[in-house]
Amino acid sequence: MRSPFPGMNPYLENPELWAEVHSRLIVAIADAIAPPLRPNYYVAVEKRTYMAEPEDSLLVGVPDVSVFTKSVQDQRSEKAAATAVMSASEPLTVAVPLMEEVQERYLEIREVKSGAVVTAIEVLSPKNKRAGEGRDAYLRKRQQVLTSLTHLVEIDLLRAGKPMPIQGDVPDTAYRILVSRGDRRPTAHLYAFTLRDDIPVFPLPLRPGDEEPEVNLNEILNGVYERAGFDLRIDYTQPVQPALTQEDRDWVREQLQQAGVQ
Repeated sequence: MRSPFPGMNPYLENPELWAEVHSRLIVAIADAIAPPLRPNYYVAVEKRTYMAEPEDSLLVGVPDVSVFTKSVQDQRSEKAAATAVMSASEPLTVAVPLMEEVQERYLEIREVKSGAVVTAIEVLSPKNKRAGEGRDAYLRKRQQVLTSLTHLVEIDLLRAGKPMPIQGDVPDTAYRILVSRGDRRPTAHLYAFTLRDDIPVFPLPLRPGDEEPEVNLNEILNGVYERAGFDLRIDYTQPVQPALTQEDRDWVREQLQQAGVQ
C-alpha cells in the first residue's frame, strides 16, 4: 500500500521510525541513481563517525530505548520514600555519562576512472538539526564540500530542528532540498516544499557536458514505505510526532480519511 500523502509522510518523522527510514532511504537513492550514471560514475555509500552525548539517543529513536515520563508528584513521592529509608552512610547507585559513537551514512558519486568525488548527497538526521556534536560534525563536512568543486545535494525531510544555514530570502517551509553546484557557488537552487506538496524532482549535478539524471525522491520514498511495510506498522489513529499545527492536523485527517486508513 502506498503512502496516503502526496509527498512527505509526516508519520515517518517519528523518532521511533526515522533511523530506519534514513538508512533505507540512503540505500534506495543509491540504487535508483546508479543505473543512469553508468559507465562513467558509480555511487559509494560512505559514513561519518563522531562521538555524542548519550542523552541524544533518546531523541533520535535508537531501537530498544524507551522514555517514560512520571508526574512531578510521583517523583516527589519516590524521592521522599527513598530519603526515609536511606542513611548517609549508604551509597547510591548512579550512572555516569559515556560518550557514544554515532555513524551517519551519506552518498558520494565518484568518477570511475579517477575515483574523484563529483557529488555528495546528504539526507539530514535529527542530530544534524540540533545543537551538539552531530550538527557541528555535519557543518564541518558541509563547509569542506562548499569550499571545493564538489557538488552538494542536501535533503531535509525533517520539520523539527534548526535548518541548515542558507543566505538570502528563504521561505519558511517544512522541507528543503538544496542543490549546490561547485562551479556556480555561492548561488544554488533551493527546492522548498510543504507537507501538502509533492516532493520536487531535481537534477543530479555531474561534470559539465554529462547528461544529468533526474531524481524522483517522491517515488523513491514511496518505494521505501512499501518495501519496509510502514503501512502495516504505523498507527494512523495516533497523532503525528513531532506535532503539527492545527491546520496541518486537519489536513492530515482529511488525507487519511480519503485513503481509508482512519
